[in-house]
Amino acid sequence: MEKILDIYKSTSVEDVTVWYEAAKVSDFPKDGGACVKYKEKQIAVFNFERKNEWYACQNVCPHKMEMVLSRGMIGDQNGIPKVACPLHKKTFSLENGENLNGDIAPIATYPVKIEGDIVYIGFSE
Repeated sequence: MEKILDIYKSTSVEDVTVWYEAAKVSDFPKDGGACVKYKEKQIAVFNFERKNEWYACQNVCPHKMEMVLSRGMIGDQNGIPKVACPLHKKTFSLENGENLNGDIAPIATYPVKIEGDIVYIGFSE
């Protein structure tokens, strides 16, 4: 199971070498998420319209190794944008992947940019 997590490594904007064209803005629910596939990775992308921000992270929850984070509820905790796993309610920062419950490993996060009507996710390769 740990092999699944090994493919997910956070990427900062400075480290982006590939901007992957994920989908159109209209393909994502407002104040919700959807999953896109990049090579062998499943990436959860969130349109946090209430904050006028976009976020991307691994789709796999490290708690039970289920590909479900894109279906999680988004909100904020003390000003930190977060996603809650829909199965186990573990919460993660959408900014840096930190587990806000403090009891499991963080998740990988990726930069997102919008150009025109297209959503791009940044990866380092």
